[in-house]
Amino acid sequence: MRKLIAAINMTLDGFCDHTSGIPDKEIHQHYADLLKNAGAALYGRITYQLMEFWRTVLENPTDDKAMNDFAVAIDNTPKIVFSRTLENVDWKSAKLASQDLEKEVLELKQQSGKDVFACSPSLIVALTKLNLIDEYQLCVHPVIAGSGLPLFKNISEKIILKLIKTRTFSSGAVILYYERQDIS
Repeated sequence: MRKLIAAINMTLDGFCDHTSGIPDKEIHQHYADLLKNAGAALYGRITYQLMEFWRTVLENPTDDKAMNDFAVAIDNTPKIVFSRTLENVDWKSAKLASQDLEKEVLELKQQSGKDVFACSPSLIVALTKLNLIDEYQLCVHPVIAGSGLPLFKNISEKIILKLIKTRTFSSGAVILYYERQDIS
């Protein structure tokens, strides 16, 4: 059985904004390695369309090896896109979800293979509400954005998490690895 892991970057004040983080070589390499070991990455429409940027890096590589490695890794990772408005996707490694979120994820989790990563704020919130996330990997950047999309907006119940490890980057960003704590 595969684990479902929520993996996302956020600011110190809890906002998800890809322009506010510190995407240095070390962080790009971390996420490239993470994607190389992913069975699938789940995206909502907005995040998926933002990730399509990496297709341009594949076509026109940069001078930054870590960025190029990330572009290759995301290109090779199977992507499942949840959208009510997209009718198709043309990235060879992407497909539109064929079922609702809960059914699709439950089926993915039952399969053998590499872990599945939820990589969009809206999906992380929806999957948290469905109690389907096994682990949270929150990369907190040393940035106070002041505004933006809060990661856990619309979560109304208290959820206790257990810290299982951390990883610190030279930029000061820290990944906090949490499991959901069952309270009996």
